[in-house]
Amino acid sequence: MTDTNTTEGNKHSKKVLVLFAHPAPARSEVNVPLFNEAKLNKHVTAVDLYAQYPDFNINIEREQQRLVDHDVIVFLFPLYWYSTPSILKEWQDLVLEYGFAYGHEGTALKDKLFLCAISAGGKEKAYQSEGFNHYTIRQLLQPLEQMAQITHMNYIAPFAIFGSRTAQEEHRVAEHKEKWRTLLTQLTTNTLDTEKAKRMENLADLYTSEGN
Repeated sequence: MTDTNTTEGNKHSKKVLVLFAHPAPARSEVNVPLFNEAKLNKHVTAVDLYAQYPDFNINIEREQQRLVDHDVIVFLFPLYWYSTPSILKEWQDLVLEYGFAYGHEGTALKDKLFLCAISAGGKEKAYQSEGFNHYTIRQLLQPLEQMAQITHMNYIAPFAIFGSRTAQEEHRVAEHKEKWRTLLTQLTTNTLDTEKAKRMENLADLYTSEGN
């Protein structure tokens, strides 16, 4: 786990919290490189949830304080059976309490930016209404979008890479990591076009030649 000091630097910079969840990091070819890249940005706090809580005994007060202290919240994870790895669900169940994250007085997360950075094993064409999975990636992530809605956060499109199982051998990881670096820079400098990001299907497309 790396808990980067996010209070230094430009006072106008945004503080980004990356919550990384991968149950088998030794087998990760995409998510671990993104996590390591996040640790290099001094305005990003990068937390490996499985490493920090191997027994799933989540420190609720510490996690809630992390949320309060940051402006942007990112879930970084591989898509497993159309959902998050289990520790991220445990984290949501315990940390996003009534009276803190939602409810009449639960406004601690109001107006913070939220997004998911995910890897999907299937090809992009599989994540279409006519494809193998029958739904788009945004449709499959709607429970997280609704979580953001209920907790008063601003949800933007997921930053996704498809065909992750072959991304390394196809030499696509370096390009995706460069897009991620650019995204983190825009998030910390508050230069991301969030209105456009809200409308997109995949935020990674913003950094292709077609998206520029």
